[in-house]
Amino acid sequence: MPTLFFGHGNPMNALVRNTWTDGWAAIGQQVPKPTAVLCISAHWYAPATHVTAMRAPRTIHDFGGFPRELYDVEYPAAGDPELAGRVERLLAPIPVGLDQQWGLDHGTWSVLRHAFPKADVPVVQLSIDETRAAEFHYETGKRLAPLREEGVLVVGSGNLVHNLHAYAWGCHDVEPLDWAIRFEARARDLMRRGIHEPLIDYESLGPDAMLAAPTPDHYLPLLYIIALQRDGERVSFPVAGFDGGSVSMLTVRIG
Repeated sequence: MPTLFFGHGNPMNALVRNTWTDGWAAIGQQVPKPTAVLCISAHWYAPATHVTAMRAPRTIHDFGGFPRELYDVEYPAAGDPELAGRVERLLAPIPVGLDQQWGLDHGTWSVLRHAFPKADVPVVQLSIDETRAAEFHYETGKRLAPLREEGVLVVGSGNLVHNLHAYAWGCHDVEPLDWAIRFEARARDLMRRGIHEPLIDYESLGPDAMLAAPTPDHYLPLLYIIALQRDGERVSFPVAGFDGGSVSMLTVRIG
C-alpha cells in the first residue's frame, strides 16, 4: 500500500471541486482499496498519543465562521477498534490512549470525502503529541510500517507550508510568496533523494522554514509519512499549488 501526505488547506475544500480536490479524487481511484485508513491530522494536536477506538466516529466541525452547509457535512465512515489496538501494540512502549471521544476532524474528512466519497473505508485517527520533538514523530511513523503490508493506507494531513499570518484573505489568484516557493522546492528535492534528516530538523533550514512552519502542527504529519519510505522507493507529488500565497497544497505520495 502506498502512503500519502495531503495538503488539506481551507475546510471549504470539502465542498468544492477544484484542481486539488479533483486530484484527491483521482488518488482515491488509483490506490488499491484499503482495508482501513489511519490518518495523522494536524487538527488533533494534543499533549499525549491517542488513537480513536470507537466503532462509529463522529464528524467534528472544528472551525468557525464558515457557511452553514459546511457544518452540515457528515462523513459516516466506520471506525476500526481492531486497528486501533494494532496501532497501540505497534507503538509500544509509547503509552497510547484508546480514545472514545474525538472522532474525525476536518483534516481527515475534508480530504477523504473526495478520495473515498462513499465513506466505505473504516477510518482511525492518531493524535500528534504536542509535547514531543520532531524526531519523536518521525520515529513513531517508522513503527507504523507493518500496516502498509496489511492493506492499511497511512495518511498524513496538514500543509508543508502553512502561514496564516501571511495568507491573502479574501483574495484570488495570488502569486505564492518567494520564501514559500523556496521552502517547498527544497523539501521536494530532499524527499526525492530520500534525505530525511534536514526535514526532521526543519528549523535548521533557515528563515524560509520558520516562515513555512511557524507552528509545527501542520508540518509534523509529513514526518510520519516520509518515515515510511523504504530505500529507493519512489516519491511523487500528484497534487500541487499554493492557496492564498502562503499555504502549500502539495500532496506527497510514497510508493
